[in-house]
Amino acid sequence: MLPSAASTARPRLPLSTCAPDGSLRRVRTLVLGGARSGKSAHAEGLLADARVDYLATARRVADDEDWEARITAHVARRPPGWCTATPADLPGTLRAAGPVPVLVDDIATWLTGELDDAGAWEGGAGAVRTCRARCAELVSAVAACPARLVLVSAEVGLGVVPPTRAGRLLRDELGALNAELAAVCDEVLLLVAGLPVRLR
Repeated sequence: MLPSAASTARPRLPLSTCAPDGSLRRVRTLVLGGARSGKSAHAEGLLADARVDYLATARRVADDEDWEARITAHVARRPPGWCTATPADLPGTLRAAGPVPVLVDDIATWLTGELDDAGAWEGGAGAVRTCRARCAELVSAVAACPARLVLVSAEVGLGVVPPTRAGRLLRDELGALNAELAAVCDEVLLLVAGLPVRLR
């Protein structure tokens, strides 16, 4: 049976929700998905605002034409009123956010950069602990972010066990980070073959 239009429409929450202390705060959304699942495009579609602060976490790689083409394609489809930035300190940027909605794309590339900076790929337990501390900072910043927030992250735990230490490290650390982010978000969506599945 083909899904109805209603079942495939982008789910939306109000821009604000009631905090435990009775005050209003902005909604936080986590959009998960595998490679080419449509997660980024879906996340962008959740924000119909004329102005959005788009926080891109991808680091440019010299002489990688394919990666550069992917970045260019992402930039080209964003509305002209959206402001794109690549923050050096993502947790700090989220804490300082103002009234403009924020979209972060994506958490997996941010984590990869943090693992690079900590020297965790070939380092020992100390390097991994350093990266985990940064992840804790990010989760805390997401929980405290005053803006309407949409996060995009890769779901990498549905396939086979990666054959390399680096692959297993990224899978394990990203899986743990996704779970921690989901715990502080109001809605969590999983994109499968371009279709959203509501987890929360």
